[in-house]
Amino acid sequence: MPRKARQKSRTGIYHIIYRGANRQEIFHDNEDRLQFLQTLQKYSTLYKVKIYAWCLMSNHVHLLMKEGNEDISITIKRIAVSFVKYYHFKYNTTGHLFEDRFKSENVETVDYLLTVIRYIHQNPLKARMVRAVEKWE
Repeated sequence: MPRKARQKSRTGIYHIIYRGANRQEIFHDNEDRLQFLQTLQKYSTLYKVKIYAWCLMSNHVHLLMKEGNEDISITIKRIAVSFVKYYHFKYNTTGHLFEDRFKSENVETVDYLLTVIRYIHQNPLKARMVRAVEKWE
């Protein structure tokens, strides 16, 4: 049975969540995090994507972004494929790094936009990885 197509956001803004396969760690060190952020910056610049918030946890990523001049799914795929190539080269691995397809929630109102920004920035606090939001790099 085919999976359900993503519903397009009227605003073009999405909360994207990408998890490691089997919840495995995808960022082992700061070099990995910086590589992901550089990849994100590269494709957001190339395809005119606006990034409103982000949080890199050890085994998943939260992004709040506005679709640019191509479908958000294509942009996210470009980012993921680029990072996975880096990861496989660095760690001499093969296979899936991310589980299935990314999750996304449409952000249609300013109130929900603010809620998602808070949620993303408080993620490390709720996971008890830090005692205060500002302590997360």
